[in-house]
Amino acid sequence: MQFRQQALAKLQSPEELDLPVRFARPQGWLVLSVTVVVMAAASVWAVTGSVSSTVGAPAILTHGQGSYILQSPVAGQVTAVLAKQGQQLKAGAPVLKVRTAEGETVVRTVAAGRVTGLAATIGQIISTGANVAAIEKVARTGDPLYATVYVPAENAASIPDKAAVDLTVSSVLTQEYGVLRGHVKSVDRSAQSAQQIAAFLGDSQLGEQFTKDGRPVAVLVKLDRRSSTESGYKWSSADGPPFSLTSMTMADASIRLADERPVDWLLP
Repeated sequence: MQFRQQALAKLQSPEELDLPVRFARPQGWLVLSVTVVVMAAASVWAVTGSVSSTVGAPAILTHGQGSYILQSPVAGQVTAVLAKQGQQLKAGAPVLKVRTAEGETVVRTVAAGRVTGLAATIGQIISTGANVAAIEKVARTGDPLYATVYVPAENAASIPDKAAVDLTVSSVLTQEYGVLRGHVKSVDRSAQSAQQIAAFLGDSQLGEQFTKDGRPVAVLVKLDRRSSTESGYKWSSADGPPFSLTSMTMADASIRLADERPVDWLLP
């Protein structure tokens, strides 16, 4: 109790009234100034700035018209395989010879394209409607490649027209040659089934692979051209890989979505 009385007496004593008031130190003013500047810059950025976001999805390099599965119109035994893997064929070109009870029948291409897969071998017995070849629909070997990206359906609506796309190509060393550049050409707003994807790519396994997490939306990406590179396309590195790209090459795509105002998600 004695100490309490002494403390109260000291507070009531006027002996220190003539002492100067201590203001903030220079270091304190510096901290306050920096804080004010940072808060002002953050406020300006929140109103005028933007935040970029991306969506990642699997992709495959193709020609724009896709592929088709060539099926045998007859049942019988394969006596000759007339086409080769990778061969460019015209519409109506012979692919197989099949011996039937009525004689020998030639199985021909429906449309011009490049053979990406042969499922029939000499001596094999096939039934009517059996898959015998996969043909990529491309008229000329020099036709440009596109990338088809299979994006989750919930992200399709946020993809703007001509959005920038970076593609990490499976056959290219990213650390050395970088990523392939492109821009969105079109977005198919309807989700695709495994059967639809398989029909476009000419491969049922790819149809299952691209739909394992649900039915995606197909986004067609036009690859940026650059004549100075060996591939003929633009890369994040100056020269890109020292070889050309081929269709049906797998890739991982990163699509830039529409920019968002920071104030939209900073404020409740």
